[in-house]
Amino acid sequence: MADSSFDVVSKVDRQEVDNALHQAAKELSTRYDFRGTGASIEWTGSGDSAGIVLSADSEDRVKAALEVFKEKLIRRDISLKAFDAGEPAQSGKVYKITGTLVQGISSENAKKISKKIRDDGPKGVKAQIQGDELRVSSKKRDDLQAVIKLLKDSDFGIALQFVNYR
Repeated sequence: MADSSFDVVSKVDRQEVDNALHQAAKELSTRYDFRGTGASIEWTGSGDSAGIVLSADSEDRVKAALEVFKEKLIRRDISLKAFDAGEPAQSGKVYKITGTLVQGISSENAKKISKKIRDDGPKGVKAQIQGDELRVSSKKRDDLQAVIKLLKDSDFGIALQFVNYR
């Protein structure tokens, strides 16, 4: 019998993030407490290096705009670990927060995850690092289910998804 396996990845559906961004922008333009504060949210850059910039006239308004955006991300089932927001920085008369989407599992995190599987996971489970993802395989499917539960209960500081379960 062939080994069963699944992949551990950290990917974000960019279209869902885009939808959340547009919903947040619409709410910022219509809410009374954001009127006249110049609050806005938009994409910067393109492709994988794209980021998100929030701006407003005061530090507390830009932080409130960030909360609105985070709320929209949560509604769209996107983990907040996938969005890395910086601190508010003053640029002239405007405060800005720059954030990035965290994609892929770094080699450092992949090593931490595979070590966790080796140390605390069931015997006979193998974890292989493949680029920015991790392949976990075992002869028993029940062991794979136990590994998924183990990883969900652990916190590695990144959003994890489990795909290609076979």
